[in-house]
Amino acid sequence: MAEEQADNDEKGKSSLVKIIMIVVGILLLVILSVVGTLFATGFFDKAEKESVEEQIAELEAEAEAEAEGVDGEGGEGEPAPVPLETPELQKFKKSYKEIKKSFVSNIKNSRKVMQVQIGIMTHYDEKVITNVETHEMALRHRILAAMSQVTEEDASDPDFRKNLAQIIKIEMNSLLEEYEDFGGIEEVFFTDFVMQ
Repeated sequence: MAEEQADNDEKGKSSLVKIIMIVVGILLLVILSVVGTLFATGFFDKAEKESVEEQIAELEAEAEAEAEGVDGEGGEGEPAPVPLETPELQKFKKSYKEIKKSFVSNIKNSRKVMQVQIGIMTHYDEKVITNVETHEMALRHRILAAMSQVTEEDASDPDFRKNLAQIIKIEMNSLLEEYEDFGGIEEVFFTDFVMQ
């Protein structure tokens, strides 16, 4: 019996030793992976940190020197205003076209009449203007159809002209896309607008 107890104690100790070895091995792997990750990310590179700090200090010194040079009083008082330069933007040529004949339409459910003269603007080439001239009759039809839907209530809205111009632009682009596969009208203007 004493021998069996000794065997059981040895088995218990050996299994305990195995568990301790496994835990120590796992801890060692975790520590090595953390240290390796820190090393790979440059955590231990102090020279790089110092050079970044030096660069920041140099930039701050330059900014202070410029500020002193601008206000001319050695950094005291208020700095003089620094003019901002206008950036060079790429500008596109705008082409305008006024449709020759005016548009006259009745106000829906009213005795009033609306008469407008329309001009268009595009940033695209003359092809858009040519397309407008080519399909002027169909465009006139669409514009008059849109104008005939205007009611007195619509006309009393402060944004009426802007809204009507937007509707006409959408109608014109829709027709040009249908016939020419490209609209291109970017703005519609009213050169004359009479309502009586």
